[in-house]
Amino acid sequence: MNTIGLIAGVGRLPVEFARAARGMGFAVIAIAVAPGVDSELAKVADKFYTVGLGELDTLLKIVKQESVQKITMLGKVTKEHLFSGAARPDARMQKLLAGLNDLNDDTVMLALVREFAGEGIGVLDQTELIRQLMPPAGVLTKRQPAPEEQADMEFGLTMARQIGGLDIGQTVVVKNRAVLAVEAIEGTDACIRRGGQLGRGGVIVAKAAKPNQDMRFDVPSVGPDTLKAMIETGAVALVIEAGKTLLVDQQQVVALADHNGITITAM
Repeated sequence: MNTIGLIAGVGRLPVEFARAARGMGFAVIAIAVAPGVDSELAKVADKFYTVGLGELDTLLKIVKQESVQKITMLGKVTKEHLFSGAARPDARMQKLLAGLNDLNDDTVMLALVREFAGEGIGVLDQTELIRQLMPPAGVLTKRQPAPEEQADMEFGLTMARQIGGLDIGQTVVVKNRAVLAVEAIEGTDACIRRGGQLGRGGVIVAKAAKPNQDMRFDVPSVGPDTLKAMIETGAVALVIEAGKTLLVDQQQVVALADHNGITITAM
């Protein structure tokens, strides 16, 4: 049986991937690297390990011990951990970070990819086994967007691509063609809450891939937590990039949106 290593962060994506991979006959070795990884992952993976965030040497030893030659990295691990003290980088990770010109997402992730490659470990396209989670263009909810919402969606998606090109984040919150919040290291849900509060409801959330998105890491994704943050702050619409955004637990997400009068469009 072929084996895949799954380096897992927070959220449902690692669970969805593990299920899909095992359904295709792969053995899944899951390694949780962030606090709050979904507890279900330990049940659906063939083997489950927990490694402290930044313990790169330990992580690589596990991967090699399990004879893993291909890995994927899925789930939320925000850079906030680097600045909060939650991460305890080992000597190998400290050396890697010290050799970088900046700590932008792509810079760090590409350095990790090179580190894995140096150990003979390839990094898979995140979507390779779960492309069915990426909706094609169209409205996914019962409610169609109003003309003014459609205009904000188009504007928001353009702005989201722009900040993606700068490697800042992938999400913006807009209202009346004005940007209220831009995602940085705090993550999508915190960005939504901030933008929703500033806009006093009625805001549009837009999420897009980077213009030159490396599909091995940081592919945009939304799920139930995204919708819950939107509901909390009175957001009225979500636009994602069709064919480039992973929609986790789509049935639950659409049901939440329909129940709260939110429209979701893949554009």
